[in-house]
Amino acid sequence: MIWKTVVMLLLFFVPIIIINTGIVSSTGLLFALYITAGLGMAGIGMGVMHDAIHGSYSKNQQVNKYLGYTMNLIGANATVWKIQHNVLHHTYTNIDAADDDINAPFFLRFSPHAKRYWLHKYQHLYVWIFYGLSTLSWITTKDFVRINRYRKLGFFSKKNEFRNSVITVVAWKLFYYSYALVLPLIMLPIAPWVVLLAFASMHCVTGLLISLVFQTAHVMPGVDFPLPDDGGLIANDWTIHQLATTSNYSPKSRFFSWLIGGLNYQVEHHLFSNICHVHYKKLSQIVSETAKEYGVPYHTKKTFFAALRDHAQMLYQLGRLTT
Repeated sequence: MIWKTVVMLLLFFVPIIIINTGIVSSTGLLFALYITAGLGMAGIGMGVMHDAIHGSYSKNQQVNKYLGYTMNLIGANATVWKIQHNVLHHTYTNIDAADDDINAPFFLRFSPHAKRYWLHKYQHLYVWIFYGLSTLSWITTKDFVRINRYRKLGFFSKKNEFRNSVITVVAWKLFYYSYALVLPLIMLPIAPWVVLLAFASMHCVTGLLISLVFQTAHVMPGVDFPLPDDGGLIANDWTIHQLATTSNYSPKSRFFSWLIGGLNYQVEHHLFSNICHVHYKKLSQIVSETAKEYGVPYHTKKTFFAALRDHAQMLYQLGRLTT
């Protein structure tokens, strides 16, 4: 984990530092540096902050706390993510209107229980563009929209907690934009619109990678999208619910698993999010055998490309089918 953390942080910050020196005069090199930083940003998100905010990076919670701030360093916000991901997604996985990972804008439909519009017939074609734009939306508007929504849901109940959280979000974002975009605009002898495009390309790489890794774990054929009964209860217990709504992929690829923070073992992550992802491969053998023994679902795809294909197929089906 320490080695991975160093690699991913360097992969992001070294290109940004080079850009900010002002020595880059080539458009091609500028794009290459920003795209490399995008790979590092995705690596920080999936392989460092994800474990840290779950409290599973280290046994020392102070280490988890400060490494969780790496999310703030790349433009998002750890407080908002913890509510969205740790609380809402992990508790209410694939439950329409409760799981914020499938609560999509009107032009995307990730649940068979969400309202269907005519344009959803084409979402399997255009969704990839919005995946690429997702982190740009995230660092500009989404955090503010969600923190306000979470306030209404009662997550900020202490005096001045919401106000202080908003101030913190704004401060971190100003810091991120200052070194990732404003300083390059000042320092580089390159047209501002080119710098803006290169900055956007960094986020397109990050957004696409993160979206594909996370969405292929839940928006898949064969997984469940359960609804609560009239009393607000889900039929299965929480453990069975996680097995029924989650899918693994590429379980034999060690390097790929290292790159994406073990998120190809989403089943194990949902069952044991308090355990560091370096243990998921061994855990998966125990979980799969236990699931088989008790006749409960254990979804997995042999490769990442097979998972992508099935995810695209699911998007196609969701664009045509109602509940």
